[in-house]
Amino acid sequence: MGSYAVVDPHTGEHVKTYPTATDAEVSEAVAAAAAAHADWAARSIAERAAVVRRIGELHAERSEQLGSIIMREMGKALADAIGEVEFSGAIYTYYADNAESLLADKPIADLDGEGSAFIRSSSVGTILGIMPWNFPYYQVARFAGPNLVLGNTLLLKHASQCPESSAAIASIFTEAGVPTGVYTNLYATIAQVADIIAAPSVRGVSLTGSERAGAAVAEIAGRNLKKVVLELGGSDPFILLSTDDLDATVDAAIFGRMDNVGQACNGAKRFIVVDELHDAFLELFTAKMLALETSAPLSSASAAAGLAEQVDRAVAQGATLATAGKRDGAFFPAGVLTGLTPDNEVYYEELFGPVAQVYRAVDEDDAVRLANDTPFGLGSYVFTTDQEQALRVASRLDTGMVYINGVGLDAPELPFGGTKVSGFGRELGSLGIEEFLNKKLVRSLT
Repeated sequence: MGSYAVVDPHTGEHVKTYPTATDAEVSEAVAAAAAAHADWAARSIAERAAVVRRIGELHAERSEQLGSIIMREMGKALADAIGEVEFSGAIYTYYADNAESLLADKPIADLDGEGSAFIRSSSVGTILGIMPWNFPYYQVARFAGPNLVLGNTLLLKHASQCPESSAAIASIFTEAGVPTGVYTNLYATIAQVADIIAAPSVRGVSLTGSERAGAAVAEIAGRNLKKVVLELGGSDPFILLSTDDLDATVDAAIFGRMDNVGQACNGAKRFIVVDELHDAFLELFTAKMLALETSAPLSSASAAAGLAEQVDRAVAQGATLATAGKRDGAFFPAGVLTGLTPDNEVYYEELFGPVAQVYRAVDEDDAVRLANDTPFGLGSYVFTTDQEQALRVASRLDTGMVYINGVGLDAPELPFGGTKVSGFGRELGSLGIEEFLNKKLVRSLT
């Protein structure tokens, strides 16, 4: 039987193993979630929101404690880990504060005087969440916050390297007043996940992860006619068309690439710079990247080895790598790849770590062409002093999100999601609460 384990990527130390759930435990959890739904959904929105608000408060109160857990599990720097916990708390607070308005009846007008009609939002039942390791608290928050205030019950299968943080989340939920069966943390196997999706009481699946995992889950869900939300990988372009402060723009580019040591699906990964700025940008960007001290490791030694294989393959196929160090276990030095062409396999791949790709564009049209020449379509960044140009380019980008003249602009009220192989559906904001609800039409002639 497989297991969930905490292996500290700083040292490689195997800290603790958590056994996977038995088939009987999974069946009991599915049944408990189904049984708990009617009572949870029958509570008022205000009652559910009060519980979710308390979840947010507990995250804020215990940010350092919770942060230290994921520092041990997946290597995140403590300050960044605390920031993630606090942002997660803000997501729960957002949904608690806005639940009433987000779930209010929506009248339908223009019925030619023939009575009235409205759309009423209601829960659907049990939803399965399958979460990744790179943002252990944030990913759960954007799944759990909206669905709990809506009235759905939740089963949570976290990444196998995050058993301690997922247990801590479940404990907080219980302390905040989430009833038994409404939220269950499961150390499930892949085979058990397939059984959970097939269970009649499970009405949908939300997955954040790899393309391969997304395709596998979507296939099972499709066979069982279950709704799916997928947030998969990204190779987000950072397009530089003009600037009146190159140094500040480079700093934004560095932050966009190096957030979470480059392990963010929507991190800036491909830097596309117009010809007249390319050389100056590349020189300054490379210097600042190589001067960084990457004090935090990647999530695991195997993740670092996988990134090294991609970088080595890119160089073998004609790219040039600038770097100031060598890989040491899970620690990976910052690097900059140039000279990538479409015949290089890595040109179309996602690099999950502190390695950037820089491309030269002839002009705006060429920059848009390069940006869209990818199977991914999650986020994108446009930097220009011309607002009209920025909006024009934003309309032409085949992505789910566009950020203009800024990075790190995520907020609880802003929808998150992509297109193409980056997935479908949205989380956060008003759109995030609409994915797993029944939009029930109520039509009356009186």
